[in-house]
Amino acid sequence: MNERPIKRALISVSDKAGIVDLGKQLAQQGIEIISTGGTARLLRDGGLDVADVSDITQFPEMMDGRLKTLHPVVHGGLLAIRSNAEHVAAQKEHAIENIDLLIVNLYPFEETVLSGADYGNCIENIDIGGPAMIRAAAKNHEAVSVVVDPEDYETLVEEIKNNSGATSLTFRQNLAAKAYALTASYDANISNWFQRQLEIENPRHMSVSGKLRQQLRYGENPHQSAAIYKTAEQRPGVVTAEQVQGKELSFNNLNDTDAAFELVAEFNPKEQSAVAIIKHANPCGVAVASSSKEAYAKALSCDSVSAFGGIIALNRELDRETAEEIVKIFTEVVIAPSADAGALEILSGKKNVRVLLTGDLPNPGEPGINARTIAGGLLVQSRDNGQVNPDDLKFVTERKPSEQELSDLLFAFKVCKHVKSNAIVYARNGATVGIGAGQMSRVDSARIASWKSQEAAKSMNVEKPLTEGSVVASDAFFPFADGLLAASDAGATAVIQPGGSMRDDEVIAAANDKGLAMVFTGMRHFRH
Repeated sequence: MNERPIKRALISVSDKAGIVDLGKQLAQQGIEIISTGGTARLLRDGGLDVADVSDITQFPEMMDGRLKTLHPVVHGGLLAIRSNAEHVAAQKEHAIENIDLLIVNLYPFEETVLSGADYGNCIENIDIGGPAMIRAAAKNHEAVSVVVDPEDYETLVEEIKNNSGATSLTFRQNLAAKAYALTASYDANISNWFQRQLEIENPRHMSVSGKLRQQLRYGENPHQSAAIYKTAEQRPGVVTAEQVQGKELSFNNLNDTDAAFELVAEFNPKEQSAVAIIKHANPCGVAVASSSKEAYAKALSCDSVSAFGGIIALNRELDRETAEEIVKIFTEVVIAPSADAGALEILSGKKNVRVLLTGDLPNPGEPGINARTIAGGLLVQSRDNGQVNPDDLKFVTERKPSEQELSDLLFAFKVCKHVKSNAIVYARNGATVGIGAGQMSRVDSARIASWKSQEAAKSMNVEKPLTEGSVVASDAFFPFADGLLAASDAGATAVIQPGGSMRDDEVIAAANDKGLAMVFTGMRHFRH
């Protein structure tokens, strides 16, 4: 029998939005309502006739509400197989009545953690009775409907009305699937919180959870399905941003925009404006300046051809003057912490441009995890939150970098962290002037970046390549001197790299021979 009539419902919710209206609609269908604590009081205040769980169990709520629904009369009513004679006999012997509908949502553990509550309060907001009832009802979905999401209240009422007071098996199966997903996510959040408290880096069992934020039209390619899931991490970015205009974001838009915003977050907005222009998750131009307008112009000049149809990220509020420059070329997405009224007015003239406002920047030094799937598993690592400061540098050549070279070296290395390996970044005066990304050979990355700078110079009617007088950053060490020599041939005068190659002495000697200044960071930034 697929359809099961609902005669008795148990309601116990933490999030009480919409529950009185739901209770009234259930009562109109002649459904008996049982409830607990604050939920029962709210339903009664709404004019509903409600029985207390304690009256049903003949056992009082105790231990500050920790013990109220963990009772055979409750769980027996949820778990009893209606067609099993032994179950029915046990119910009759112990006065256990069926519960046909369970409406439960859980203590707000995640919200409590995010509020900054102390350890004890977080522990108290771990729900025990709720997950136990949910799992029991979901297991017995052949007979019991379990609703864990307020968004399903309206659907539940429609189902009952359309089926003359009953629910279909398919409906109950879908509710059960959602219920188990909720308890799994809930437990995962608790587990991950405990691991953070205890600073456990690689637990024996790893749980990753998220809540559906949006279904996407397709994935990286049209034949792939895709969606966005919001995790418990409260990191400002594309997932938490408000989209104030533009078309729906695609999978590739989201991936590229995340890369862009994480890059500009490397630069302190209190010190300087930063702008990054991203294409296919790689920067085609990055710059810092005293104003966003100037930074945008410098970033664009690095590769104005690739910037067409790109993603633009800013580390400061977007102003009207910068927006006026941005709209001069086709742009897919603009993301910034905020935007003034003038900027929004200018951008509104380009209806298809997606504009995302995040309210804040992510902290580049904040710990976190990075995960990706591989065949048969999940590859997990800590976020690359490594940062290099002037005090971390080791000066290894006869010539030391000038003050301007040192500033550009640190800038270039920050950008290099966000370029696909093998990565080479040329920079001059706080702006990239050549970027080589994702090549199998580091020499090829150096040459491609140099060639790109020559092309940019031609488009600007400049005689010399933009790399003339620049500095160069490499995400990993130069295994041979050839990569460094290619950078020297491009016009670089100073080099920043991690160091650590077996041939460091050979590379240092080549730098000295060319009169280059070179510093080692001791930190690698592979990005695959």
